[in-house]
Amino acid sequence: MTVPDHHDHDHDHDHDHDHTHPGVTKDEEPYGYYATLELAVRELLIEAGLITADEHRRQIEILDSRSPVLGAKVVARAWTDPEFKKRLLADGSAACEELGITMYDGTHLIVHENTDQVHNMVVCTLCSCYPRPVLGLPPDWYKNKQYRARAVKEPRAVLKEFGTTIPDQVSIHVHDSNANMRYLILPLRPAGTEHLTEAELADLVTRDAMIGVTVVKSSLVQTNRGQA
Repeated sequence: MTVPDHHDHDHDHDHDHDHTHPGVTKDEEPYGYYATLELAVRELLIEAGLITADEHRRQIEILDSRSPVLGAKVVARAWTDPEFKKRLLADGSAACEELGITMYDGTHLIVHENTDQVHNMVVCTLCSCYPRPVLGLPPDWYKNKQYRARAVKEPRAVLKEFGTTIPDQVSIHVHDSNANMRYLILPLRPAGTEHLTEAELADLVTRDAMIGVTVVKSSLVQTNRGQA
């Protein structure tokens, strides 16, 4: 559910010690708690035959290949292809797969379009659910408790802190991600970009615009979309 100036609700729930050990060199740091836990669980799963080492490797490669560049590609296609845009808004997951972008984590992607009347933004109030298949890893601020709480209670104030001022007559819809549903924002295409190619349009699209905390500016050609 989407609530203007509030949120729609739902979720996925993605120590080291400071003394050194004899024999551990600078290039050979000891595993931390979570790294050790991950290794132990992985080895148990492989030993039980539930996964193979090759399947684990392939999944890591998929994760490493995802970045905001993919989301920008989706946005640029929607800006230049009205029929694709219709399919994207109807079923984000299926439309992305047309471009070879799979929802490897089994989540359903919902795309919301910014208009002159409505501005959309994304949050996960419970943890850090995020559209990783199209944007890669979430930025640190997205996982921060302050953002997660304040985006729902005072979205306009939060947006201003990102340098984004939304006119009072424009409604703000905050979409709360969950374990099964992830959101991507289709930003407004900036004026004066009619002459740009699809690739050039993609260069304008930032990660933060696809989360909804900023807008796309025609004068800004960003090649650094994945910067946290």
